[in-house]
Parts: sequence; structure tokens; C-alpha cells
Amino acid sequence: MSKGNKGFGSQFTEGLDDEENLDKSNPAEGIMASRSQTLARIATGKSVADRTEWVDPAKCRPWRMHNRDLDHLSEESCRDLIDSFLSAKKQRIPAIVRRLKDDPEFDYEIIAGVRRWWTVKWLRAHHHPEYEYLVTIQSVTDEEAFRVSDVENRSRKDISDWERAKEYTIALAEFYEGSQSQMADHLNLSKSWLSRLLDVARLPEELVAAFSDTHDITVRVARDIKPLAGDAKMLAKMREEAERIEEERTKSGLKISGPEVAKRLVKATVQPAAKGAAETELTGKGGKVILRYTKARGGGLTIKVPPKADATPAELLKAIEGVLAQR
Repeated sequence: MSKGNKGFGSQFTEGLDDEENLDKSNPAEGIMASRSQTLARIATGKSVADRTEWVDPAKCRPWRMHNRDLDHLSEESCRDLIDSFLSAKKQRIPAIVRRLKDDPEFDYEIIAGVRRWWTVKWLRAHHHPEYEYLVTIQSVTDEEAFRVSDVENRSRKDISDWERAKEYTIALAEFYEGSQSQMADHLNLSKSWLSRLLDVARLPEELVAAFSDTHDITVRVARDIKPLAGDAKMLAKMREEAERIEEERTKSGLKISGPEVAKRLVKATVQPAAKGAAETELTGKGGKVILRYTKARGGGLTIKVPPKADATPAELLKAIEGVLAQR
């Protein structure tokens, strides 16, 4: 990430302990400073600020521009929060919400804290109905809400480049008149870094479909693929390879790693795509490579199992059967 981006992130982190480090003229940072006071009061056992409340998570809904992919929220992905909440017997860090008007089903809209909201809902559905959702209620415009969300989540590693790129693409059109320069200035971001991030969401849908999981599409992956996609002939070759990758994945039932997909798409543009010429990697449940295979022109098949493959014999046999089924 750029030097300017890093500075902004460290400014936010320090602000959790020292609100004087934040620029009070910036609404987003002012809100985070206000919340830092609340966190300090909660930590010392004092009463929370008037606008921080415990609410029913069923009365809250994620803001339309929240940066979490709800399909990727699960017991596994939120295990750290589940364990933390159970250990503390409550949620310690409040989410940021704003009040809704004229909505009979919901009272609040979640600006930042969707993962915490999901965790409280999960706990209530799994033998812990006593859990409530801790929120700080703010009054912000949509653009301010976007910046508040960005300030809180900028340094989080569990938000994928894909999620962030989708959110930024919408914000670019709605709040910054399509001007990347204006957006970068408002968010204190490097213009070059913002451009690379937006490229993630600009990849053609046919190429995106080649990836087992959109979260595998990183800034680095887009950097390698996006320039080639601008050439019609190269794009056509990558589309053909993307179809082959999808077919292989469907038949084997196993995930092909993101870097391997990107490598194959790029390679398809520099030489004729000889079916089976490239070595393909298959990953197991833990995301590690458990099998590599190569198809020869004459119909031969070479299968390699890495020395430290994190897979059971049953998983390996299933993977091999999937590869053989493609012959």
C-alpha cells in the first residue's frame, strides 16, 4: 500500500488511544474519535455514552454499501469473534449505525460492524439469546458513512480486495462524480493505489468466473490480467482458457488456486493453449495445494502429490478420481 495510505491507517490506529491525533474537521475521523472515548469508558467499567446502546440485532440491517460479502460470513470465518464474545460474555467494541426512518422492519442501518452483527445473530440462534448488539448511533450523510466505514476497515486484512474494490467502485460514481483524483484526495489515498484497486472490480465477468472464489482476485492478480484484457485477441484467448478452467473445476470438484488461475490466463495469451500442457494445482479444504497434474499431448497423465500435502488419503483419492474423470 502507498506511503500516504499507510499514514492514514496509522493515524486511525493511534486515534483509538489518543483522540487528539485525529483531525476533528473531518466528520469520519471525528466520529471515530468520539467512539474512542466510548471504548475507554467501557474498558474502565463506566457507563457508556448516551448515544451508545445495546440493541436487538434483528432490528438492524447492513447499509447497502457495506464492504462485507454476506455470503462469506459463516461460523468458520467469524470464529475469532464468536470465541471473543463468549470469552467476554458480551461484545466489547461497538458497531457504528444510523437511525432509519419510515422502515417498519428495521430501526438502524449498519455503517461499520456487519461482522459483529452477524456474530451476535449467530450466538442468539445457537443457545445464547441473551446477547445484544452494541452500537454507536451517529447522524451522517451517505458520503460521510462511506468514509466512516473506510476509516474503520482500511487496515483490516479479513476484507478482500474484491469486496473493497466493489465498494469503492460504487462510491466513485455516487459520491465523487467518477473522479478518481477527487476520491483519492477525500480518502487520503495514493492515486496509483486507488487505480489498481478499482481495476479489480473492472475485470471482465468471463474472466472473473474462472476463479473458484472472487476473494482470490487480488490487486496483484488484476495487475497481471487487466492490461491484457484491453486487447481483443488476448481477451479472446483468456476467455477460452477461463472456460477450460471452469470445466476442469466442475469435473474435479476441487478448487484451483487463485494464483494458478491467473497464471494460466496470462500464459494463454503468450502461446497457443495446448490442452493439458500446463501443470494444474488443486487445493484442499485448508487452501493448500494437495495435488498437481499435467496432461501430455499423447494422452498421458502425470500426477504429483506434494511431500507435505495437507490432505487425508480419502481426499487425495477423490482428487485423483476427479482428474481421471476428465480424460
